[in-house]
Amino acid sequence: MSKSIYEQMTDKIMLTGSKIVPELFEMIASQDEAELMMALPGTPKQLAEKLGKPFEEIDAMCRELYHKGLAFKSFKSETVGYKMCRDMIQFHDATILWQEAPREYLDLWQKFMEEEWPDFARLAEQFFPKPFTRVIPVQESVDAGGQQVLEPDSVNKIIEAADIVAVTKCTCRVIAHKCDMPLEVCLQVNNAARYTIDRGSGREVTKEEALKILRECEEKGLVHVTMNKTHVGHFICNCCDDCCQALPLVISDGLNICDPSRFQAEIDSDACVACGTCLERCYFKAIEETENSNNETVMSVIAEKCFGCGLCSVTCPENAISLVEERAADFIPE
Repeated sequence: MSKSIYEQMTDKIMLTGSKIVPELFEMIASQDEAELMMALPGTPKQLAEKLGKPFEEIDAMCRELYHKGLAFKSFKSETVGYKMCRDMIQFHDATILWQEAPREYLDLWQKFMEEEWPDFARLAEQFFPKPFTRVIPVQESVDAGGQQVLEPDSVNKIIEAADIVAVTKCTCRVIAHKCDMPLEVCLQVNNAARYTIDRGSGREVTKEEALKILRECEEKGLVHVTMNKTHVGHFICNCCDDCCQALPLVISDGLNICDPSRFQAEIDSDACVACGTCLERCYFKAIEETENSNNETVMSVIAEKCFGCGLCSVTCPENAISLVEERAADFIPE
């Protein structure tokens, strides 16, 4: 049996076999739009010639696909071209932030995340040598041992070095709405910010506003997650363990789909008063009660479970927790 055009689109974003993704495409792309998507990449003029349709019609359809998040602008030449979303992550993030997305569309995305995504994530873990994302630590508690904290390791430095910053809603919490954590906290940097502003899926913010958002997220107990690359022209997500597409699978199934930061929490047993605040805030179950040399109850870090996010340190009343360098700089891919 030949595949439908929506199944062919699903193949293009490497989700062959999904029953839900073709439904997602069909829900927001007409047959004509689907045919145009399958003809991408190209400029509206090239696509009009390829499909034998009027330029004005194709140009309008390209703009609508861009608005919906189904196509992305390409600037390889002087004329603006369009290309299809390249993978599930782009399809997920872009279309969920489509302002007119109906609730049933968002609910169908959540059904995919709950029913199909875990198996696809297990496949991705096998095929990709390094996870797509990694944790990045809170800034204030990093102890680099006298070494300079590198830009890829610092949310502050990423924001301060940015040309432009924007903020969007967290796509995971938009579809899952399983918690009451802040929604408009996903920061976009440089090219990602330009895309966000151009498309209208988020708003530009000053660097001061961005840093304030990051501090508020740390206080609320959200983990900073970014692209697993040394360059910084992308995003800083602020993730919870209820709605995130990656963290629950990392925590419950141990999937290697998000790298830790280069740092690890360290607790000063002499300063610790065993209040348990860090124990409650650790998503990764990397804190446990133990005893110090004086047989006093204190908290300690389970090294192999720690992702170096630093949330445990943010609200420690005794300032007993710091982040120490655990992995070399080349742990982050170029």
